[in-house]
Amino acid sequence: EGRVAESGGGLAQPGGSMTLSCVESGVSKYIFAVTDIDWVRQAPGEGLEYLARSYGDGSAHYDSSIRDRFTVSRDNEKNTVYLHLNSLQTTDTAMYYCALLPYGTTCTDNPLCGPGVRVTVSS
Repeated sequence: EGRVAESGGGLAQPGGSMTLSCVESGVSKYIFAVTDIDWVRQAPGEGLEYLARSYGDGSAHYDSSIRDRFTVSRDNEKNTVYLHLNSLQTTDTAMYYCALLPYGTTCTDNPLCGPGVRVTVSS
């Protein structure tokens, strides 16, 4: 069974950019290539927010709230999905998770989610 883990994150200034990575371990690249992975985030005091889905074939779906600023890409040879964050806003400050379906409505103590990375947008 696959597990995912994020890397990247940190502090960015408003208007800046950042790339998060998500690696799935425990599966072959052939399995990864047919695995859909979501990016979600949770801001302080808020619930889990869906951002985007990376499909195994390389296509992606985006929530309308971030479609013009965030993009998803993947490298099936490296079992890795990326979330590229551009034009960052202070409201993008949150814990960011990648997640295997069906992860439900929370990433807290959820083995289908990674441990998360914190993104802080501040001047």
